[in-house]
Amino acid sequence: MTHAIAPILKRFFSHYMPVQKGHSEDTVRAYRDAIKLLLCFVADRLKKSVDSLNIEDITEKVVLDFLDYIEQQRDCTARTRNARLAAIRSLFAFIAREEPVLVLQSQQIRSIPLKRTEHKMVEYLEEKEMQAVFDAVEINSRTGIRDRALLLFLYNTGARVSEVINMELSDLRLGDAAQVTLHGKGNKNRSCPLWPETVNALDSYIKERHPITAETKQVFLNANSGPITRFGIRHVTRKHGAQAQAKQPSIEAKPLNPHRIRHTTAMHLLRAGNDINMVRYWLGHADLNTTHVYVEIDMETKRQMLEKTPAPKISKKAPWHRPHVLQWLNHLAKGSELCAVNY
Repeated sequence: MTHAIAPILKRFFSHYMPVQKGHSEDTVRAYRDAIKLLLCFVADRLKKSVDSLNIEDITEKVVLDFLDYIEQQRDCTARTRNARLAAIRSLFAFIAREEPVLVLQSQQIRSIPLKRTEHKMVEYLEEKEMQAVFDAVEINSRTGIRDRALLLFLYNTGARVSEVINMELSDLRLGDAAQVTLHGKGNKNRSCPLWPETVNALDSYIKERHPITAETKQVFLNANSGPITRFGIRHVTRKHGAQAQAKQPSIEAKPLNPHRIRHTTAMHLLRAGNDINMVRYWLGHADLNTTHVYVEIDMETKRQMLEKTPAPKISKKAPWHRPHVLQWLNHLAKGSELCAVNY
């Protein structure tokens, strides 16, 4: 007896993930993309249509081959490989609950280990580099007011790009005690206060904001008056980061993107003397270990720590000098060894 995969997938994506597990739309989409890639890979290998696949077609060997395929032929990183595997593991955990006769197959697939990944250093901008980015915005250009407000908001809040594109006008409070409510990962909300400079920039932008329809509630819009996408925000940051290189050539080595601004916010908050737990809450990290990476790379703080730790005293002994008599005897040799035999 075989088990068609289509009914299982429908229950997994329409009820289990969003309702029982409470995953966000972004997580559901990411898992959907991973499973879609897997199904296409299996169908091509077996020369079957996707809608005729059975759960039994997806064996441990097939999943391992699929993971090799996305790394070697699709040029994905080990991190992406692990993300795809996490989606597959979750699916087969659900399958084991729904179809007990497939528990062994599910266990074999779920036992595939994650691949060890390289620990990359987080890159961020120094204060003068970030200032150069703001100075690079041409305020009189078509999108200058929006770009200035967007960059200031990213730096002020350290928000994830997903939080920015989903932010609506109702999430902003620009009056007294100005703040914004951000909707983060795992459907967790957090509030961030706003600088007066950010409030003024947002207020100027909202006055000029003309959405394509009255139903468009997102704060930041693209050039066509529709909700801006993550790719649109990436384009804005990359453009102004490249323009800022004229004043700060060092930016060329660390191209600007929304997540690098988030790293920059975290580093500058730590350097200002804020407790790491407060920085964690500010960024919306669920695990403190995620925030600890900024402590690891803060060279300025490390230098200050080193200055407070005195170096050991090294005795300054005079270097050894060749005795004068030996120098005189060597001089007599005039470049030749004494007692040398000439033929």
